[in-house]
Amino acid sequence: MEFFRIRRDIPFMRYALVLNVVSFVTFALAVFFLATRGLHLSIEFTGGTLMEVEYAQTADIERTRGAIEKLNVGEVQVQKFGTSRDVLIRLPVRGGAEGAGARGDALASQAFGALCSAEQGTVGTKQYTTPQGEQVSRPSCTRADGSEPLRLMRTEFVGPSVGAELARDGAIALAFTIIGIMVYLAFRFEWKFSVAGIVANLHDVIIILGFFAFFQWEFSLAVLAAILAVLGYSVNESVVIFDRIREAFRKYRKLTTPQVIDHAITSTTSRTIITHGSTQIMVLSMLIFGGPTLHYFAVALTIGILFGIYSSIFVAAGIAMWLGVKREDLVKTGARERDPNDPNAGAVV
Repeated sequence: MEFFRIRRDIPFMRYALVLNVVSFVTFALAVFFLATRGLHLSIEFTGGTLMEVEYAQTADIERTRGAIEKLNVGEVQVQKFGTSRDVLIRLPVRGGAEGAGARGDALASQAFGALCSAEQGTVGTKQYTTPQGEQVSRPSCTRADGSEPLRLMRTEFVGPSVGAELARDGAIALAFTIIGIMVYLAFRFEWKFSVAGIVANLHDVIIILGFFAFFQWEFSLAVLAAILAVLGYSVNESVVIFDRIREAFRKYRKLTTPQVIDHAITSTTSRTIITHGSTQIMVLSMLIFGGPTLHYFAVALTIGILFGIYSSIFVAAGIAMWLGVKREDLVKTGARERDPNDPNAGAVV
């Protein structure tokens, strides 16, 4: 499907050197910010206490956040999830790792007390029956009229050691993804394309991380999932362009390598606009309407999609050109090749 077709090839590779220098500078800045500022890791990686609170009416997030921030326990996260009455609260670890679980429970009780006071209630203890029929005792918040403005549904503590394990597993997942992409490109095309594709993908990943380091946005498991998605998304764009380059080498034998690459990129422009445009609309809808839960996930995807288009065209294709990719690398020359314009080519008499 094509909305339009460009008749004349756009000379993308004429500007490859300048744009690759811009990419290198951007990449270097991202590495600098990662080294100097570091990532602002979420509770999943650093450890902390997770509270799930259910309000009797629609939750007022600003009032909930204000009540928690008055405790001065550090940076907290307050967000809606599920229904409009459900609120998820993340509290940071206080002190060292030793005894962190007990401190987390005490902090959760303190936070629940602050939320109860904000609703003009009094903290007590109440017996609840779970859907499975079990009797459990939980803190309760009761007003003078006997109503219960909010309930503490669950409290979960994530220790620093668990957070470190998640960070390690995330790094391993990212490394295996990169290795898998490199092996796939090497087998499907040629090692020069493999190197070019990996450099382009790492370019996207490091720049996303650089944005998060510079602005100190929260880096969570959702953001890591977005980065892994960007890796697959970016390599898909690179594979489409590499496929067109291989086809162009077979079809246009008199074109130089830069001309072949220009033709391949130009011929995929309509497809790129349709694919990335529709994907970006969906991601922007998550960014605008998804709320705090999906905010940084959508931010990472937005940055990744935009830079993924750029890197696939100018970084991956440009590096493949600098590495000296040529027709002989992609087209087997053992037997006489079939001319796509000759209907009798390959016929046996």
